[in-house]
Amino acid sequence: MYGPDQKVDIQLSVNGMPRRGAAEPRRTLADFLRDDLGLTGTHLGCEHGVCGACTVLVDGEPARSCLMLAVQAEGRQVVTIEGLAEEGKMGPLQEAMWEEHSFQCGFCTPGMLVQLSHLLKTNPTPTEAEVRASISGNLCRCTGYESIVRGAMAVTRRQPDGD
Repeated sequence: MYGPDQKVDIQLSVNGMPRRGAAEPRRTLADFLRDDLGLTGTHLGCEHGVCGACTVLVDGEPARSCLMLAVQAEGRQVVTIEGLAEEGKMGPLQEAMWEEHSFQCGFCTPGMLVQLSHLLKTNPTPTEAEVRASISGNLCRCTGYESIVRGAMAVTRRQPDGD
């Protein structure tokens, strides 16, 4: 059994890079990513798994990093919003969201983009209803979701060569 101040070594892959750190057993993955690894793109909102701002991919599946402990990520593949950039540039989803003015304050943006990137990877041509269902667990207080859905749908209409 670990004491309250004892740390556990953690090795994982974050955004395709091997990372290592030490965390108290009760430390969340969100706090570990932000505070220990310096990846502040993952936002913390409600810290109860309700808002979706902290969504990351763990072994390719969306996960609320505020509900997952850092020690649970041992040996796993984690992708944060920072990992969605392609060679340091916005990918097609990010570009479409930019063009459609999909976000206002930006607080929900990381979780929304991570969630939608998973949807588009598993279903490159979702219907509008599938887009809405995918982001139904991500709260946005600014947009009313219409511009976010438009941005996601714009990606599905683009040709593979980006036309």
